Amino acid sequence: MSGFATADYLGLGFFIISWWAYHVVVEQGLLGVHGLNRAIDDYRIRWMAEMSRRDVRIVDSSIMASLQNGTAFFASTSIIAFGTSAALLRSTDSALKLFSDLPFAQETTRALWEFKVIGLAVIFGYAFFKFSWSYRLFNFATVLLGATPPLTGGDVAARRLVAWRTAQMNISAARHFSRGQRAFFFALAYIGWFVNPWLFMLTTAAIVFVMAKRQYASDASRAIAALPPDDFDSADQA
Repeated sequence: MSGFATADYLGLGFFIISWWAYHVVVEQGLLGVHGLNRAIDDYRIRWMAEMSRRDVRIVDSSIMASLQNGTAFFASTSIIAFGTSAALLRSTDSALKLFSDLPFAQETTRALWEFKVIGLAVIFGYAFFKFSWSYRLFNFATVLLGATPPLTGGDVAARRLVAWRTAQMNISAARHFSRGQRAFFFALAYIGWFVNPWLFMLTTAAIVFVMAKRQYASDASRAIAALPPDDFDSADQA
């Protein structure tokens, strides 16, 4: 391909393999069982179990609305980022001059620059589809929540079944939301390619390291596994 050097192929290949490998490890691999996402999924199931034992579910509806609003924000942001990326194609000459003045910048042909910009737009387009589908799934989960039979006077088996399906729909929505956020993080790594392919590989490795640390060795992951002290509920017992 015009303008592509061996380092560009290496950088792009490393980027794609890193994204795919992280996806497999976190969502399908054995390490995924011990990740932060999976731990929160267990609490989503517990949440719906508690919801099914409440007659008044205003709190549950409010939480679901909050999740939807957050997803809608990211969907809007991703479509704006997609449009901004596409707009870069109209200012190729100015952008090439700007990046050529950066330290360690690679000499880039017009064709290579346009390929990079299209790739960035594809990443944000992928993020938009993930966020918009997540929003839709949270909407489905809200419908299922509303369809859950009441605690008193309702069919017990039907209540448990709908609550379980609500939890699974919620988990599916959260999974697509995580994939959309992951695309945002990898978009940051992708920007390194606009300088040179070696920085591209470095930023990709850095992003994978940061995301893995958040999954397995962050304050959040430690908090979800933390055990309370013996006197944690002493005030309630008094």
